[in-house]
Amino acid sequence: MSEKRSCRRTGAALLPFVTASAALAFYTLRCRPRLLTWGATQDEIARAYPGDELVPDPDGTSTMATDLPAPPEQVWPWLAQMGYDRGGWYSWDWLDHYGHPSADRIVPGWQKLEEGQRLKASRDGTYWFTVALLEPDRTLVLRSGLDLPRGRSFDPLTEPLPQARLDGIWAFHLRPAPFGETRLVVRTRGRGRPRWLTRPFDLTLGEPAHFIMQTRQFHNLRTRVGKET
Repeated sequence: MSEKRSCRRTGAALLPFVTASAALAFYTLRCRPRLLTWGATQDEIARAYPGDELVPDPDGTSTMATDLPAPPEQVWPWLAQMGYDRGGWYSWDWLDHYGHPSADRIVPGWQKLEEGQRLKASRDGTYWFTVALLEPDRTLVLRSGLDLPRGRSFDPLTEPLPQARLDGIWAFHLRPAPFGETRLVVRTRGRGRPRWLTRPFDLTLGEPAHFIMQTRQFHNLRTRVGKET
């Protein structure tokens, strides 16, 4: 009897570990690949895009896509006016825009965009994206670097690389669709150091958060662009 009770106690002790391992395996093998490639075709996932070369050895990457009901030249102005102190990010505003609604119209004063320009990502300007690559109506590549110890953005091209950091791109690629619509492909490529610190964070929080925010942005862009057509 004592041996049976011992086996039961051992099994009960192992159950949380087995459950967690099964959940992790399910997420890694089934859920994660879908989150990282939401809406994208195999060709879009495999294709190289402008801006990929800025992060040549990424720790992680994603390619997500959607159709928007307007041609690229009508979608572009919405992307061109992104930024905290501009049109917002069209995602969950309470998470990335301090609760202020993102723009629901095109504002001419926010249309100026050039390579090297910084787009604020926070109220005080501590965090920002840099316009790394720009081809109107076709390609917009935003780059960000995060100095983890100091809790602020840094410029990977002009500042010394912090020992603990995140560096990546958020790239928007617009292509004409057959019926006058736009195929919008969004690619991210990122790397972090030290990897033992940044990689677990990216897997458990960074990637799911990007999926939640990006799919919301797709939805809101689709709604806004649709109203303009």
